[in-house]
Amino acid sequence: MDKVKKLLRDSSKARWTALLIVSFVMFAAYLASDVYSPLKTILEENNGWTSTEYGYFGAAQSVFNVFLGMLIFSGLLLDKKGIRLTGSLGCLLMVLGFALKYYAVAYIPSSDAESVSLFSWTMKKQVFWASFGFAVFGTGCEMAGISISKAIVKWFSGKELALAMAVQLSIARLGSGVALIFSPMISERLNNVTTTVMIGLVLMIIGLLGFFVYCLQDKKLDKQLKAQALEEGTKEESSFSMKDVKSIISNPGFWIISVLCLIFYAAVSPFFKFTSDLMVNKFNDVTPFYSGIFPSLIPFGCILFSPLFGAIYDKWGKGTRLMIIGALAITIVHVGFGLPGVHQIWVAVILLLLLGLGYAMLPAALWPSLAKIMPQKQYGTAIALAFFIQNIGLMLVPMAIGWVLDKYCVLSSFAGGTVSYPDNIKYDYTLPQIIFAAMGVCAIILSFALRRLDRKKGYGLDKGKKD
Repeated sequence: MDKVKKLLRDSSKARWTALLIVSFVMFAAYLASDVYSPLKTILEENNGWTSTEYGYFGAAQSVFNVFLGMLIFSGLLLDKKGIRLTGSLGCLLMVLGFALKYYAVAYIPSSDAESVSLFSWTMKKQVFWASFGFAVFGTGCEMAGISISKAIVKWFSGKELALAMAVQLSIARLGSGVALIFSPMISERLNNVTTTVMIGLVLMIIGLLGFFVYCLQDKKLDKQLKAQALEEGTKEESSFSMKDVKSIISNPGFWIISVLCLIFYAAVSPFFKFTSDLMVNKFNDVTPFYSGIFPSLIPFGCILFSPLFGAIYDKWGKGTRLMIIGALAITIVHVGFGLPGVHQIWVAVILLLLLGLGYAMLPAALWPSLAKIMPQKQYGTAIALAFFIQNIGLMLVPMAIGWVLDKYCVLSSFAGGTVSYPDNIKYDYTLPQIIFAAMGVCAIILSFALRRLDRKKGYGLDKGKKD
């Protein structure tokens, strides 16, 4: 038997190629996820959606993950059956779910008066099926996301782990930026949202094929790992068991990171879905056609800064400090947008760039910190449980913001007949921004709590390679 001298992941070229492949999958997923985010105003004008219906739609991405426990199932599947099976299933569900979203907006007339009732909610037929598709897509997106996170840990542990995670986040958020900029432009120019959604569907199919290519590399690496373990007479890492779940949920570090994840992402990701509408309503010179440019500044800020903060974490640590500063940044931003006298576009640009900085800083430290706290065999379930908790916020917050807008924030409404912007519904976003800012304050408190726990338990979250 030939001795395994060098693993595939020891090759810088091989591991970074693997990273780029899975990063493109998440690029497509983020683009597909955010392709509707800047279209709230257009969906209200052309499809007759209300803010509440848009809020239900935004929340749908997390419904199956929360109520059916799909993320928990995904984590267990990942740790028991591996990255290739779980990731492939996730990519397939993303394609199927997004195809259903496309069918809803392309082939179910917005004028169809038929409604669908689900529990206490009644929605237009188009809204229901678009939301159902988003729920299927969301299940696949999180399944693929945790698989790719574990893949990065597998390929980069002991190497440039934080940097690799940050690069993956940057590429993924490039997808968000592209969607936020071009989605409203294409939809406004063509007077429909179907073409934009079709582009997202095509990219998702390419992403699925890309993940199959990654699987070939991953299979080769697994063969090398087994051969190496056999040659060296060492045992492969013991497989995951249900006892590990108890170990995970009894870890206080896991809970602080998970709740911080919930609060932080709930203060940022749902904001994406309302930023374009906020700009149109708060800044008089902003029209729907250009409104997507403004929220795109957030992911583009991440693209620039995430690799920097990842490299800082790898080299110097300072993980909890990065989290504290990131949480503080998003709080300042939401307070700034909530101030009644802020109507200058240049101020909005500065605030959105600052939000992008915070959105890069905290996650760049958050996910590598979870990898430090949890053994690799438990990582898939741990991150799935963290994503499950995160999805509770991602489900409830868009619903709450949409309801608050319709209930308390309407400044003017349709006078009757068909009218076009800016004579349609106008909103005051002060109250939603207060809600977002309050979540930012909670994220600051939790970041300090994690810092204190790290000093007590010695997780090493503030230590890097230099230490």
